[in-house]
Amino acid sequence: MDITPRTAAGRQIINAYGGGGFRVGGVAYIGSVLVLPDRTLPWPVTAIADLALDTLAPLRDAVPRVEVLLIGCGASMAFIPRALRDALKAGGIACDGMDTGAACRTYNVLLAEDRRVAAALVAVP
Repeated sequence: MDITPRTAAGRQIINAYGGGGFRVGGVAYIGSVLVLPDRTLPWPVTAIADLALDTLAPLRDAVPRVEVLLIGCGASMAFIPRALRDALKAGGIACDGMDTGAACRTYNVLLAEDRRVAAALVAVP
């Protein structure tokens, strides 16, 4: 049974994760990625400890504006530093950290609801 959510054409649905990469919109990506509704970009962050505001610039500058950012922290959930959360909030972006698998699934649900969502996903083995 196909459980892929129905979305508008061109939307970036996360099809799979693991093995050090992702499949988004049917395209394979090796390493971590930033996923927006209309595009997927490589992301140089390999561990949540490398997360910084400047690494999220493509999401902060996105048009239309991102309202919800899901941060996939890798194999397990990690806390997002308060200073980073506050900086994103000041820019109108709510963020939530969770394990990468949960972030992928939640992103797909919010995208299907036509929310302005993005995901910053650390690759898992």
